[in-house]
Amino acid sequence: MQLKNIRYEGLNIENWEIKPGETWCLLGGNASGKSLLASILTGDIKPSEGKLINPPSKVGWASFESQQETYEEEIRNQDTDFIDRIDYGSTGLEILEESGAKEEEARAMAESFHLGYILERGYRLLSSGEARRILLLKEILEKPDLLILEEPFEGLDAKSRNELSEICRQLVNTGQKILLLVNRLADVAEWTTHLALLRNGNIIEKGLRDEILDTPEIRNLMELDSGAFPELPQPIERDYRKSDPLVHFSRCRVQYGDEKQFENFDWRLKPGQHTLITGPNGAGKSTLLQLISGDHPQCYSNDIKVFDYQRGTGESIWDIKRNIGIVSAALHRDYRAPGNVLTTVVSGFYDSIGLYEQASAKERSLALQWLKIMGLRDEANTIFRKLSYGQQRLVLIARGLIKQPPLLILDEPTQGLDDLNRHLILSFIEKLAKLEQTTLLFVSHREDEHLALFKNRIRFEKSDKEKVRFQAVVENG
Repeated sequence: MQLKNIRYEGLNIENWEIKPGETWCLLGGNASGKSLLASILTGDIKPSEGKLINPPSKVGWASFESQQETYEEEIRNQDTDFIDRIDYGSTGLEILEESGAKEEEARAMAESFHLGYILERGYRLLSSGEARRILLLKEILEKPDLLILEEPFEGLDAKSRNELSEICRQLVNTGQKILLLVNRLADVAEWTTHLALLRNGNIIEKGLRDEILDTPEIRNLMELDSGAFPELPQPIERDYRKSDPLVHFSRCRVQYGDEKQFENFDWRLKPGQHTLITGPNGAGKSTLLQLISGDHPQCYSNDIKVFDYQRGTGESIWDIKRNIGIVSAALHRDYRAPGNVLTTVVSGFYDSIGLYEQASAKERSLALQWLKIMGLRDEANTIFRKLSYGQQRLVLIARGLIKQPPLLILDEPTQGLDDLNRHLILSFIEKLAKLEQTTLLFVSHREDEHLALFKNRIRFEKSDKEKVRFQAVVENG
């Protein structure tokens, strides 16, 4: 396959050939053009100029965008209003069978990736990492001529990343053509033979992987100047509710049918106790955070206090949410309201998906300051959903941080960000902690994001009790 003089909306590929026996990785930062290139290879976009020579006849593409499309389709097709139970969507097995694979083959593939336990579970009950893995397996089962994996390791725990990498290695060894698209140097897989660097829509270097990794261009692409990271904009003064503890859980549990996700969870979060939450995909980390924010229905069947409000006693969810900022994959997935980038950031003041009130001049001005330090000031009037996934994540981070609340929930906030933007966001988190006004709850599978400021930890680990999947262990520093 060869791309010759390809032009499309800032993407310029002069000459790039993938020869038989080669497995390429394309490394590029946020908005570098990776998704545009993938869309051209799949045939979803026709280039303005140039041509594809000997293109693959069948292309599979697994990405954050395709994961979002699946979620929205499941929402459209849900039948809760017509049946006597909540419709949680297609089961994991049904999704795998959409590939055309027979049940036996689908189950065998799921078991090889340790996903057998979710085959009977509805899609909307899956964690972000579980949903990501099931859709990756679906693309693999479709057996395309070319399989494009865009950021396949994002959102996966270390064990799952290693398992996926080994599966890809085996696929390559059996002749499956794979194109890996990543934005982090650490995600350049060893099973790739060649590497291309994409910057501003142009391939600036390409060749054998090990040779390209030794070039100055790699160092320039990933070079960090932490001293150049900007300071946080001054927040608008707000009257937040004071509470100690901020959160109090008493013997809490989450249960689906006769299986418990976790149980007997006791925890107090005091102001200033920045806490790291760790555990494998599907352990219950995001569920725990949703119990705090009120976005999980079982928060009302548990003994939970948030900012001294007892859950389930007629409290207003908005009185609680005004004291909380949130950045998560679930928010990103559910932020489907129309609106531009500026209104998306401003909506953080109102804790809403979309903006339905008239924002003040101060709120708009502060939102523009946040967009400037995120490098997105020129995109203020762009429709939010028109941005790349990584740019959308930066906008939602600005939305979560803009009011600098007493409690900030960060559930894998850097997912989809390149190395430069990831370190930018981590520097913001460190600076926010030093102001001693905001308490941080932070989930990340990447150990290099486990910052020293997190003296406390909640660690999810496998339970040895029957019908209890995990236990949550609190470790206070």
